[in-house]
Amino acid sequence: MLLPCVSGLLFGYDTGVISSTLVSIGSDLSSRRLTNLDKGLITSAVSGFALVASPVAGVLADRFGRKRTIVYADVLFVVGALWQALTSTVAGMIAGRAVVGLAVGSASLITPLYISELAPSHLRGRLVTVSLLFITGGQVVAYLVGWGFSAVPAGWRWMVGLGAVPALVQVVLMVWMPETPRYLCKVQKEHEARAVLRKVYASSSAAISSSNGDRDEDEEQVQATMRAIQREIRDEEDAHAALKAASSSEEEVRTARLLLPATLRSLLVYPPHLRALTITCSLQGLQQLCGFNCLMYFSATIFALLDFSSPTLTSLTIAVTNFAFTVAAFFLIDRIGRRRSLLLTIPVMAVALLLSGAGAGTRPNHAWAVAILASLLLYVAAYATALGPVPWQQSELFPLSVRSVGSSLATATNWLCNTVVGLTFLPLMAWVGAPWTFVGYALICVTGWVLVWAIYPEVSGMQLEEVGELLKHGFGD
Repeated sequence: MLLPCVSGLLFGYDTGVISSTLVSIGSDLSSRRLTNLDKGLITSAVSGFALVASPVAGVLADRFGRKRTIVYADVLFVVGALWQALTSTVAGMIAGRAVVGLAVGSASLITPLYISELAPSHLRGRLVTVSLLFITGGQVVAYLVGWGFSAVPAGWRWMVGLGAVPALVQVVLMVWMPETPRYLCKVQKEHEARAVLRKVYASSSAAISSSNGDRDEDEEQVQATMRAIQREIRDEEDAHAALKAASSSEEEVRTARLLLPATLRSLLVYPPHLRALTITCSLQGLQQLCGFNCLMYFSATIFALLDFSSPTLTSLTIAVTNFAFTVAAFFLIDRIGRRRSLLLTIPVMAVALLLSGAGAGTRPNHAWAVAILASLLLYVAAYATALGPVPWQQSELFPLSVRSVGSSLATATNWLCNTVVGLTFLPLMAWVGAPWTFVGYALICVTGWVLVWAIYPEVSGMQLEEVGELLKHGFGD
């Protein structure tokens, strides 16, 4: 289960390393200093092309399988890392970041999908959170590498180029990983699906193969899961048939097929699917519009403005806090629940942002700089506990027939909002100032809290096939 999470490590590394890279490039690209526009384009190239890749990755995951799509993403990670390391122009750097963006967009969709379809229901939340641990761990590694190479001439080339190493390792080791049982059932390979489920439930048992009773219990779980998957596939086929029958004429059916593929049409027309899409896109949008990734992308720039002697090293405190509280989320997410975690932590984020805004509006001095850092650390801690990991549980809300496409649209929403934040943060800071920029993000958090309270049901501990029942007659209130 840990090997697919290397994609999360790559995701985190490539989004985190840019903070140190931007302050280390100097005049190495195109023989000039980077402008704010250069920085915005280099930063947002990843999120912009991740937006393009995530819907395509959903189609590839249905066409070629979850496992093979992870390998495709690894190849893009390698190409993008080497491209960045070898380029000598700003345009080349943007192009290399764009290739990495294609990889990040694919990985951000496929890794949670792969884990959620492979994991037992009682471990699903924790194991998807493990992939988030790898993302935040990748960010910590990125800041450490950035700090280590910050004083080395052209050290930024090593910073970006080292991202190829984990991808190469994952490509080799993925040979021994299975395809997910739910995908195997979808393509009518039920014998292989049963074999994978037997391995999954055996490895999750506390006393593996210790008695016949344990083996019998594992087999019962395998058969129950297979029945649930098969029932879900039948129910979805019936739902599609009902939608088709509801069309008043054959001409309407032909027109609908021309305008929208069947899976996408089902997502937008069938109420339970539309509710799942509404929830997941809302959570993914909130995760980005709250401004968190501004800290990941521009933390070194922010701390340089606050006159910290080592902006890159100070940025490391952000990454370490993010990692530490994602570890806390690993233990809490299935115990407290997804919904409750969000409702408890989003207000803390809003308060921390308001405190940061108040501090940024005062006359610059070291004491206030430290106070702003403390407020930002509180914000990061609250974010990492819930709003960081919970939206990536998105796959559990979609039934099998639309899971890949639904997850890809939610992931695309994440990257669209990420791109907007990455492109607008520095202009906002210049236009309205840091205080009002932070206040704006705080207001988004307040709006998000209301949205979570209104539409997001608790699904912790449910089988994937049970969640669909919850959304059939409303938002599961």
